[in-house]
Formats: sequence, C-alpha cells, structure tokens
Amino acid sequence: MSSAKDLKSEKNGKSVKSVKSGKSVENVKSAESEKSVKIAESVKSVESVKSAESVKSAESVKSAESVKSVKSAESVKSVKSMKSVKNVENEKSVKNVRSLPLQEAWFHGAVSLEHRQEGIKPWRIPFRDYDLYPPDGIGGKAEICSGIRLRLASGSETLLLWFEPLAEDASLDCVADGRLVQTLRLAAGAADARFTRLPPGMKELDIYLPQNTGMTISGLAIDDDAVAEPLADLRPRWVTYGSSITQCVAASSPSRTWPVIAAGEIGYHLTNLGFSGNCLMEPMIGRLIRDLPADLITLCVGVNIYGAASSNPRMFKPLLIGLLETIREKHTETPLVVISPIYGTERETEENPLGFTLPLMRGEIAETVKLLQARGDRHLHYLDGLKWFGPADGELLTDGLHPGPEGYELLGSRFGSRLAAALRGETLD
Repeated sequence: MSSAKDLKSEKNGKSVKSVKSGKSVENVKSAESEKSVKIAESVKSVESVKSAESVKSAESVKSAESVKSVKSAESVKSVKSMKSVKNVENEKSVKNVRSLPLQEAWFHGAVSLEHRQEGIKPWRIPFRDYDLYPPDGIGGKAEICSGIRLRLASGSETLLLWFEPLAEDASLDCVADGRLVQTLRLAAGAADARFTRLPPGMKELDIYLPQNTGMTISGLAIDDDAVAEPLADLRPRWVTYGSSITQCVAASSPSRTWPVIAAGEIGYHLTNLGFSGNCLMEPMIGRLIRDLPADLITLCVGVNIYGAASSNPRMFKPLLIGLLETIREKHTETPLVVISPIYGTERETEENPLGFTLPLMRGEIAETVKLLQARGDRHLHYLDGLKWFGPADGELLTDGLHPGPEGYELLGSRFGSRLAAALRGETLD
C-alpha cells in the first residue's frame, strides 16, 4: 500500500478559472478577484487571513432569558445571546464570553441555508425545493451536514456553539489554520459544544459539522475580549457526488472524511453531495450540480445502483449520459471526472437481481466516458475506482463495502495523484 507522503498530486494539470459572477449559495460577501489554479498539482491554499476587523464588544445581558443548567460553573458573565446557555457540563467556569450575530456568512459547504425560529439550518439541496427530491429529501440525507463547516477568523481561545438537540450521537471538529486541534464527541440530545484552549493569536477556524446527522445552529460565542469575522474561502470550488462512501459516516470525525482531506490536499472549497444509500443518478441531481458554482466536479457512481437494483444494464448507461449532459448545459468546460466503484469484495463476482456486477458497471461507466469524449468533450475524464482503492486495500473495508477510518484517510491522501492521472487520461489506456 502506498503511503500518504508518496501520493502527492502531480504537476502538469490544466488551470481552471474561478467561477465568474456566480452568486454563492452561502452568500459570502466581499470575495476577492478571481484566481486561477492548477488542478493536476497540489494546489496551494489561499493565504491565511492574518487580521480581522474588530468586532465591537457586547454589553452584558440585562434582563435576558435565564441561563439554565450550567453544571459545576462558577460564573457566566457577559453573554450576549438571545437564547439561554444550556447544558454546559463539567466546567469550572464559562465567563467573559459574548455571542456573535448569527449570519449566513459563517457557513460554507451548504447548498442552501434555511432560517428557522430556532436558528439557521444548512441543507445539501435547495431547501425550498425539498418536495422535488423524494423521498424525504433524498432519503432523508440532504439535511446531513457532511462537509459543511462554520468558518471565521478570530483570536479567541474559546468557542461556544449552540444548536437544536442532536438526533443521534455525533462529532464536531475544530480546525485551526488547517490543523485539527480538537474533536468533541456529543451524545444524542446534546444542544451545545465548547471548544477551549484553542491556539492563541489570530487564526483561521473551521468548525466541521457532523457527517452523520443534521443540525440547526442557534448561537455562536467567543471570548469577550476577542474579535471575529466571517472568513471567505476564495479557493476554487469542487462539487463531489456519491454514496455513503462519499458521505463517510464511518470516518473518525467530520474533518477526516476523504473529500475534506482531499480538498485540503488539492486546495479546493468543498461541497459534498455524498448521500448514503441514495446515489441513484436522479434527474434532479443533474440539475442541482448544473446550477452550482464549480471549478471541478467529480461523480462517484454505481455502487448504490448495484445495491438497490434500481437500474438494469439496459438503462444504466442512458441514465449516466443524461446526468452528464445535464451538468454540461452550464459547465461546458469544467473538468468533470467520473469515478467507478472502489473494490467491493463479493460484489465483484455476485450479480445483483438485475444482472449487474461491479466489473460490468465499471465497464459501462468507462464506455460512457469514451463515447462522450469521442463526441468532443475534452474536459470529461474517467477514474477507475480499483486504481484508487483496490483488492490490496480490502482489509480496510469494515463490511466488505465501506472503508473504516483508516480507509477514508487512505482515499483522501491518494485522491490528488489519482485525479492528476485521470486528467492526463492514463486510466483509460
């Protein structure tokens, strides 16, 4: 097995222009001028924001709602929050903190943001079109926060987050200047999280939300004497579509999914459209990806169609052609990489009820890409899943299909070099 250090992205990739005049679904204001980057090589991330404008201190809350259930706390001072501080357990003190205005500019990686009475809920579909993504918003997966993060520049050493009670156990990650500094493991029903002892000084903070459940964020607070401002992500945009293997529930934490790892390696702003059990190439997915700003698009397709037996060999290729042609209506020259299924143990030889095996499916995907390339699509590419994660890696599968934490780390570390090879056309030799 190759080590992560040996798998850096190769040079000689084609440059991709940043999206022009496209309105960000996350409403990030004051974006800088466009910048072009090279896809095939490990693209350098935008320089860290080193300074932030001052955020005026808030006055201590007077006659506000009562602060509830703060266990073992000595004091709670200077909190400017429209909601009570809830269930902060096992702390000696929560003091001298103030809340920040809850605004869309904090959020990255979401397709849409729903303003509710309780707070802001991020979605991975346009929430107003929920009914057009049956059943229940892509099988209930569109509200899950895989790849979604809060992003800010701040000198605070404490960060408090409030949200509606979690539906299930989940984790939150705090990444400071590109380095994971703290993971919080939260039980179902938790409604707050507290990151402490963060690195001193002004820094870029990314708070990654859970990859296995949805959240409605109701409040955010920092040290009373610190400043903070929303932090724009000016890197080129990458949209990836796939199954549970792209959503990555079994990753060790939200920032350790393979798309997040890969986005850091190649220097891209990520929107993760991995829908566990629901990567079925529905027509509305093609329309969604078509309408999103993107400088790179990757599609990991096939394994859910095998598992659900939702398409037979007669219809699989037409569905894939329709998906790709729909995306091309607006992304005419965006690099678009179609990835076939990674190694899948018994699925390699056992036919599903409609006669599919994974090798047959890989062949159909490769032929589809060749067909459209022959029709003049010079920006369409194929990545053989077995060259990304093959039989030699099978021991990292937890159930014969899904990688475990180590497997997702491997996928993330390998992605850049495999992407570069796909863009050179090496995988179809």
